[in-house]
Amino acid sequence: MSLDLFLQHFLNALTLGSLYGLIAIGYTMVYGILRLINFAHGDILMLGAYFVFYGISTFLLPWPLAVVVAILGASLMGVLVDRIAYKPLRDAPRISALISAIAVSFFLESLGVVVFSGLPRPMHQPEWLVSIITVGGTRFMPLTLIVPAVTALLVLLLLWVVYHTRPGLAMRAISRDIETTRMLGVSVDKIIALTFGIGSALAAASGIMWALRYPQINPYMGVVPGFKAFIAAVFGGIGSIQGAVVGGLILGFIEIMTVAFLPPLSGYRDAFAFILLVVILLVKPTGLFGEKQEDKI
Repeated sequence: MSLDLFLQHFLNALTLGSLYGLIAIGYTMVYGILRLINFAHGDILMLGAYFVFYGISTFLLPWPLAVVVAILGASLMGVLVDRIAYKPLRDAPRISALISAIAVSFFLESLGVVVFSGLPRPMHQPEWLVSIITVGGTRFMPLTLIVPAVTALLVLLLLWVVYHTRPGLAMRAISRDIETTRMLGVSVDKIIALTFGIGSALAAASGIMWALRYPQINPYMGVVPGFKAFIAAVFGGIGSIQGAVVGGLILGFIEIMTVAFLPPLSGYRDAFAFILLVVILLVKPTGLFGEKQEDKI
């Protein structure tokens, strides 16, 4: 394999891994606080892409404004999901909240089919994001470099919020002991809502970039990326933001490089992700950066 071709695959893997990592952060944030796998997270990704689509096509918003409105709208949807589906089950067995999460996921997908129709829609791509750049023998779009850069920026901003702000301190306290944190006067429900809002905003951002990278949207577009991002979160150590990003990058590189070096196995690229999940659960259930925690169902 030539150096140019390797760089081509490397950039594609970096882009895909960055998207997985950004989606995985939402899973890991919610789990870190509530010990809940929010299976509706991938569907928030889908809503973010649709909000941009209709913002541009129906409301004629400029592309940057449509992106901002979509991220805010998806963030609000994440807060509503918590308020309606999860908050009433705070004191219920965790299996109840898990079932609720699965139900919300199916509900959002079915609602998407009814409201948006099941037909795939073409995503508007700004020319400056998808015009081909050639460097030597490597051809790539500006989007290929923008996605990892935006992901890195958002992750750094999130880490600053978590480790250098009062809400971030409250998030970390709740993840350790929710009852003690509540006794100290922290508004636990508001912090949890903020967590859902931030996670959903990141999901929307990743959904928009996913739709720009693969310019076709449909109500089920968040299912496979959502599952793979969940695998990335488990692999990196669910509950760890850094682990989610590393897990996403590793998963992206495994997928792309498998196709690049072993073309006959390209049809099994999705299977490799689930095999990785089984292996990591057998070998190191806490993931690369995860901590062992007591959990009662």
